[in-house]
Amino acid sequence: MNQVADATAAAAAPARTLFGQPRGLATLFLTEMWERFTYYGMRGVLILFMVAAVSQGGLGLDDKTASAIYGMYIGGTYLFGLLGGWIADRLLGAQRAVVAGGVLIAGGNLMLALGSTDVFFLGLLVITIGVGLLKPNASAMVAALYPEGGSRRDA
Repeated sequence: MNQVADATAAAAAPARTLFGQPRGLATLFLTEMWERFTYYGMRGVLILFMVAAVSQGGLGLDDKTASAIYGMYIGGTYLFGLLGGWIADRLLGAQRAVVAGGVLIAGGNLMLALGSTDVFFLGLLVITIGVGLLKPNASAMVAALYPEGGSRRDA
């Protein structure tokens, strides 16, 4: 067969699906699920860890300081989404941004587990940047799996 015939046959072949959905959806779903699990799981214990006494393994911060740090962390994860989208559009592309974001989130969570106060705050910043890279671009990649104007694209 020649190259034109190969290209025509490939275009005519049905797209590979998993339960009627594009194959890449499963990977993106698991990535988003992991990211949201770590994000919301940490949100649930972050203030408790920051206000717990040092003798109990916490940071020993007062409520006001812990709440301010928590607010900056949550706000930062949403604001960095704007920067993450721009970085993907101009520099990395969505796929590389998602991978970089995932690596940063994993590294940031590892930093949080180390226990040092300085590394803890650096870990929060690294997670914030990672979420900013991963979240908006994973959503864009899901949309790209479906044809423009398709009934399932914006469902």
